[in-house]
Amino acid sequence: MSNIKGKVKYIIFESTTGFKVGQFLIKSTDDEQLSEYVNKTITFTGTFLELNNQETYSFDGEFVYHEKYGYQFQTTSYSKVEPVGKDAVIEFLSSNLISGCGIKTAEKIVDVLGENAINIIKENPDKLLLVDKMTDKKALRIYKSIMKYALQDELIISLQTMGFTLKETMLIIDKYQEDSLNIIKENIYKLVDIIDFKKIDYVFLKDHLEDDEIRIKGCIIESLKRLEFINGDTYHKEQELIDILKGNFKIATNDITKYLEELVLSKDIYILEDKIFLADTYYMEEYIALNLLNIKNKPTKPIKNFAAKIAEFEKEYEVRYNAEQKEAIKSALENNVCIITGGPGTGKTTIINAITKLYISEHKLSNIEILNHIALLSPTGRAAKKLSDSTNLPAMTIHRFLKWNKDNNTFQVNEDNKNFQKFIILDETSMIDTNLFCALLKGLYSNIKLIIVGDENQLPSVSCGLILEDLIKSQVFKHIRLNQIYRQSSNSYIPYLAKEIQMQQLSENFLEQKDDYNFLDVPSMYIKESIAKIIKMSKVKGLDEKSLTILAPMYKGNCGIDNLNIMLQNLFNPKEKNKKELAVGEVIYREKDKVLQLVNDPDNNVYNGDIGYIHKIYKDVHNKDVVSIDFDGSYIEYKKDDMYNIKHAYAMSIHKAQGSEFNHVIMPISSAYHKMLYNKLIYTGVSRAKKSLVIIGSPKAFLEACQNSYSSKRKTYLQEILKTYKD
Repeated sequence: MSNIKGKVKYIIFESTTGFKVGQFLIKSTDDEQLSEYVNKTITFTGTFLELNNQETYSFDGEFVYHEKYGYQFQTTSYSKVEPVGKDAVIEFLSSNLISGCGIKTAEKIVDVLGENAINIIKENPDKLLLVDKMTDKKALRIYKSIMKYALQDELIISLQTMGFTLKETMLIIDKYQEDSLNIIKENIYKLVDIIDFKKIDYVFLKDHLEDDEIRIKGCIIESLKRLEFINGDTYHKEQELIDILKGNFKIATNDITKYLEELVLSKDIYILEDKIFLADTYYMEEYIALNLLNIKNKPTKPIKNFAAKIAEFEKEYEVRYNAEQKEAIKSALENNVCIITGGPGTGKTTIINAITKLYISEHKLSNIEILNHIALLSPTGRAAKKLSDSTNLPAMTIHRFLKWNKDNNTFQVNEDNKNFQKFIILDETSMIDTNLFCALLKGLYSNIKLIIVGDENQLPSVSCGLILEDLIKSQVFKHIRLNQIYRQSSNSYIPYLAKEIQMQQLSENFLEQKDDYNFLDVPSMYIKESIAKIIKMSKVKGLDEKSLTILAPMYKGNCGIDNLNIMLQNLFNPKEKNKKELAVGEVIYREKDKVLQLVNDPDNNVYNGDIGYIHKIYKDVHNKDVVSIDFDGSYIEYKKDDMYNIKHAYAMSIHKAQGSEFNHVIMPISSAYHKMLYNKLIYTGVSRAKKSLVIIGSPKAFLEACQNSYSSKRKTYLQEILKTYKD
């Protein structure tokens, strides 16, 4: 560890998280190797609260060589250096850091109070009144400036002494400023929104006991958050809470009534009978209910001559709609809130097209007016693209529509800055969680039509809530369920299999080969080998990785996604001399690889679940590795560190596939997948296939999975709130 002292000359780069790159003039150092740089400028990096060119700083860190930027001083901690000597104190007091003190006043202060003037003023600001012509007002301004200067330095040292890293320290000070230490003293667990709970708990337990009242309440809130994440519930029972407190935090108390009552008073939680909510979650469910009811109860108009208009549409677009589809189209145009659900093959996509076209015709919208009136939204990028392809209209993810800021996890479109569209179609609603649906409603006015489309039999959202199912079960809104399945051929089976799985009533036909379906009874130990044979035969028939996808329930294990991707990469995109490769950890990426985006990246319009292909791997001008990935014609560049947000997509999880469709799907089913085999997971995987589906593995495991309702027991309160307020 080396130390340098000097001044910041200027800042080259600064991020929103406090990371800075700049130039530093070294005045002194304790490192002999750096002595040659004294009175010279070097590049520094690190996380800082504020830096300016008026003060002298002490940086601790290492002088290292960076491939792109050359030698840099990587700062791990820093502090301001108190001015020493008469001239230094005068320079500091007369700088723009100190309000109300020019050079003449600074000289007078030092003449009267000496070289220790700064510390004297800190201890007793009245000493300033000994200076000739010093007023009370001017003395107060000088004192406040000095204390502000000292406070941040003391804060940084105090927080780092507690055990927080420099980056964590910057986050705390940035949010709480001079109140930082008071917040920590009052209740350190309030930092949980910006600092990881484990770190907060570690810092607290250094000076406190495990059963401290503040800690117990902090652990209760953290337990409720973990229960939400694990189970997807919006409320919890007391015994669940007690179990997780014992298991995760070693809090062995069966009587938490006192703490729950205090957390209710502080508005951290909300309790209704035997239901315990995080307060934010309850108020989100309540907000959703009240706002949907407000939208529903706005005046509506019937559509005139609907029969003639739909007949004309059918003729123009050469389609035919059955009675329930026509009812869905009419209901969507006439009701302010309308829910349309159905399984694969029931025509949800084609009626969305009719709804949008008839709305445009009914309101005589120009192309510009269409953008101002209609918003087609979906939780995933691929689902949005499918929506756009079916309607020939722009569609986007909900995150993009709400202008999500990934740095602070907020939406720029919100209650105070709403979007103006009046006709909203929301697809794949089963994937939408309570928080996102609440955020969407906050970003919309109440004088809208909202068409909610989805399939409640698919997997629920990753985060808490059961939005689509709750809205349906409340029976408050107009709901049309599409039941009639349209065959692709007289011997097609995929949509019928999906319906049998949904009803948990598999027919004996599930082992029979059909035009679009085959079940291969293969022992677990041979599943991987059998998939390889199918891939080789498929390639002979002209199928490639763009049209064929393997969907599996788990990442680990012999038949897990990670192992399958290694095998499939070598089958679909084998190593060749002219294909460049890049190793990221233990994973090898090569040009032409099929890959999956794992996180939302609104800046590049790429979202969780989007599939792309590696276009090029190359070195930039600084000799750094860059991977260019083609996402439907949009080329996004990734540095090596960014590749941890990417996975191979030859095989992918059923969860990640939700919201997408694939022409040809292979789905391995093994008893080794254990508890991951349940009804909604299998249903979702089967319903991803458009043209063909091959299930390979154990018929017994498949049957058991179809009978397992593991995922259908989420505890939510939205439908009860809707029923309470509907009248």
